[in-house]
Amino acid sequence: MEEREAEIYAELRDAGEVCRALGIEALPFRLPERTESSPGGSGGRDEALVRLRSEIGDCRRCKLSAGRRNIVFGEGRADARLMFIGEGPGKDEDIQGRPFVGEAGALLTKLIEKMHFGDKNLMRTDVYIANIVKCRPPMNRDPEEDEIASCRGFIERQIEIIRPEMIVTLGRIALQTLLRRPDIRITAARGNFFEYEGIPVMPTFHPAYLLRNPKDKWLTWSDAQKVMGRLAGHE
Repeated sequence: MEEREAEIYAELRDAGEVCRALGIEALPFRLPERTESSPGGSGGRDEALVRLRSEIGDCRRCKLSAGRRNIVFGEGRADARLMFIGEGPGKDEDIQGRPFVGEAGALLTKLIEKMHFGDKNLMRTDVYIANIVKCRPPMNRDPEEDEIASCRGFIERQIEIIRPEMIVTLGRIALQTLLRRPDIRITAARGNFFEYEGIPVMPTFHPAYLLRNPKDKWLTWSDAQKVMGRLAGHE
């Protein structure tokens, strides 16, 4: 029964998106509120992520598939309050099929473990980590526009399923893609809150950048402190 309800909700949502694409602003129905037994509830989010990963399958939607070893879907708590979004997998991530497991990943893990809410320090398993594109670009180049376009629907649906209270974007590509602002600069944006579908977004530097520019680590820590403050209700 729960699976059929999820299918009905998805059909209604898709119908609404089609109407909006056609310029129809007002719909003759309202989407039902999601309950705890639906994919948006804590009991169904894991299952919804599993279904999304199954939908991606052995993806051949863009040319990145030709050189990849593994699709790097994402990992973490399906009901995480905090979600980190990077650019794309690197060499280590491509080998292991997990996001942020190389040197940059170790730095991200250290950052997460320094963060705390109340008297509880976070662990990497408390958050959700994913990337804009799920396959490694050759030689770790920036993902190209057509590659991002082929993949962005998946990160958007991950956000929709997880419904985090806060998103931290890591680096320029993640920021520009999520906000649909190709002109925005990470150096100007970091440290300031933006919004994606009602969710506060904090841009900060990518850990790979910090490995090359360790003097800027304090800036990312400052951004993390703002995230902690907002989640704690201090701002």
